[in-house]
Amino acid sequence: MATAFWRVFLALPLLWLWTLASEGVARQAGHLRAHRGKLFAVGAFFAGDLAVWHWSILLTSVANTTLLANLAPIFVAAAVWLLYGQVPRKLFVTGLAAAMSGTLLLIGASFGQGGTALLGDGLGVITAMFYAAYQIAVTRLRAYMPTASLMAWSSTIMALLLLPIAWLSGEQLLPDSSTGWVMLIGIALCAQVIGQSLIAWAMAHLPAVFSSVGLLLQPVMATLFAWVLLGETLGWLQFSGAALVLIGIALARRSTLQK
Repeated sequence: MATAFWRVFLALPLLWLWTLASEGVARQAGHLRAHRGKLFAVGAFFAGDLAVWHWSILLTSVANTTLLANLAPIFVAAAVWLLYGQVPRKLFVTGLAAAMSGTLLLIGASFGQGGTALLGDGLGVITAMFYAAYQIAVTRLRAYMPTASLMAWSSTIMALLLLPIAWLSGEQLLPDSSTGWVMLIGIALCAQVIGQSLIAWAMAHLPAVFSSVGLLLQPVMATLFAWVLLGETLGWLQFSGAALVLIGIALARRSTLQK
């Protein structure tokens, strides 16, 4: 929980410098007045995503958490269908099925442990629901706000919501070494400033459903990083799963280009 808070809090100076340099103070006040409800929703959804996801990591395997948190495309497709009447194309459904099958292969035999792991798996599903809501909210809000303003305001809301959660969790809030601070700054820069800003920018140019499927690259990259950096072995099932995810994304993208 403390890591989730510092991830967004340490990103705020750069995000606010970016948005103030690009639009100025007056425009920010206007964005807040016009879209404060939507901004709060974006911040609350992603704060919920981070809080539940970090909790899930403590109870189940990283592989399970990565998979279940990326079930968001199912909830995004269902929400877009139910809320906006956008029935997904058959080719998109095929691509989604391939991508989800690939993520299941990436997990392999580690899926479905007992005890607290089941609670962790359940929290992973809730994480996916929060992430799906966040993606839909960002896609809608990006029609009215630039990436910089959206990221600055929503990250501020996230930090305000995550601070009491981290405090009440009873965890140590401050790193006990300079290495810890370097890691937190790296997470803030890579994940929040760069990663989430790129996602927010892309969501203004892509359909919400396809964007969600494209983010299934996350478990693929997590598996590859674990292989390279942590020495975790990849078998043929994991490689096959990565290939299926890429095929699924390609099919989903093709379906969005069809008229």
